[in-house]
Amino acid sequence: MCISANSVSRVCLVILFCAGVVWAGGGTDDGYALVWSDEFDTAARPDPANWTYENGFVRNEELQWYRPENAWCEGGMLIIEGRRERLANPNYDPESTRWQRSREYAEYTSACLLTRGRHQWTFGRFEMRARIDVRPGLWPAFWTLGSARGWPGCGEIDIMEYYRGMLLANACWASGERWRAVWDDSRKPVKDFGPDWAKAFHVWRMDWDKDYIRIYVDDELLNEVDLSKTINNDRQKANPFHEPHYILLNLAIGGTNGGDPSKTEFPSRFEVDYVRVYQKQVASERKQEY
Repeated sequence: MCISANSVSRVCLVILFCAGVVWAGGGTDDGYALVWSDEFDTAARPDPANWTYENGFVRNEELQWYRPENAWCEGGMLIIEGRRERLANPNYDPESTRWQRSREYAEYTSACLLTRGRHQWTFGRFEMRARIDVRPGLWPAFWTLGSARGWPGCGEIDIMEYYRGMLLANACWASGERWRAVWDDSRKPVKDFGPDWAKAFHVWRMDWDKDYIRIYVDDELLNEVDLSKTINNDRQKANPFHEPHYILLNLAIGGTNGGDPSKTEFPSRFEVDYVRVYQKQVASERKQEY
């Protein structure tokens, strides 16, 4: 653990916001102030004031059934656990052509937590310290989605995404064709970091302002996205990276990109030490949204 300040930072937030001050108990040398964090310093379920959950089969033809039971806090960490276990699909329809309904069973379970409806931000520094499992078939992610419209026009930022031996740092927006995105992506083989990299915790960071998104792991730049080029190719011509985004944390299994988990031993864990959001002190009063 790096710090244990969840309760302290909440008191600071209440006092400072009531006083009309944006600074929330922490800052950086380059002008960022802490505006929100979850340190997961509890022996209970994740704080419902911060997180909601996805349920069921959701996207990418993934194999897992998402449910809240697969996420909890333990030892100052958020644990998202993937399990190999069979659950009956309550939405099963043998006549359906939709993959979410045509499967009689889910063979895996996991969890996806999101701040949608709780917290969202425009611009800032987003950080996560975590340890990911890089065995076959696993697809952990720390990412954001915009709340202004549907995907991909809402914009997506993959601060940390892993599958099939690759660590990804991506952003996407609307191409103008339904369900088809324009991607600015970066892929780095995990083996390039060394043989023991996945055994340790690492810090992923996104620095996001009106001009650029820069994504790092352990201070190594993985991708830089020029926001002058991220205009949706539709009638609105919005830039989804000038709009509010919320955070998602999930461990997906299999699906269109995750690979084959059949020979991987379960359970698998995505362990998160903290998630923090900072904003520039001058801009944060205007841009933070709760």
